[in-house]
Amino acid sequence: MHPNPAFRPAQDGVAALLVREIGFAAVFAGTPDGPRVAHAPVVLNDDGTTLQFHLARGNGLTRHLAGRTALAVVQGPDAYISANWYEEQAKAVPTWNYVAVEMEGTVRRLDESELVAQLDILSAHHEARVGENPPWTRDKMDAAYFGRLIGAIAGFEMRIAAWRPTLKLSQNKAERERLAAGVERTGHGALAHLMRQLGGDRETA
Repeated sequence: MHPNPAFRPAQDGVAALLVREIGFAAVFAGTPDGPRVAHAPVVLNDDGTTLQFHLARGNGLTRHLAGRTALAVVQGPDAYISANWYEEQAKAVPTWNYVAVEMEGTVRRLDESELVAQLDILSAHHEARVGENPPWTRDKMDAAYFGRLIGAIAGFEMRIAAWRPTLKLSQNKAERERLAAGVERTGHGALAHLMRQLGGDRETA
């Protein structure tokens, strides 16, 4: 991730909030076949110490993850920053603003009851977010069909040993509002919002 400490979130809990809000991660690990990545919905526990996810049994990572160290990356909005947006362009270069959270830790395989609990948490959380009333639950599924689906996936839990969040939101630029306006004009409203809300706590310019 970006080494500049200006791009580390100053507020406690921001990284965990982003993981919960985005809810989807790329999980990387080494395997005998080389490095592999899987993409999966994730569940961060209440105190931010574990991250759960599930993969298809046929995924290239599934049979190698248990007991290994893995890296999970949750990515937020990103956008190109044009040097034309600076008032003083003589010492400006184009760059890229982005939000990303890395979590590293050792992975264990979940048993079937833990996997089912993870799926219930996932569906309850996201059904509430989309506003379904009544929400979907697995009680609506045929039990035998659900059992076959469970047999086709594997659940995992990462014990998080290190967090490495980066919020590169032009905190080191005095013209942050001009840059946020430029980002907004190019259709990246979510990133512009974060630049305005989270980019001002460590201004160094």
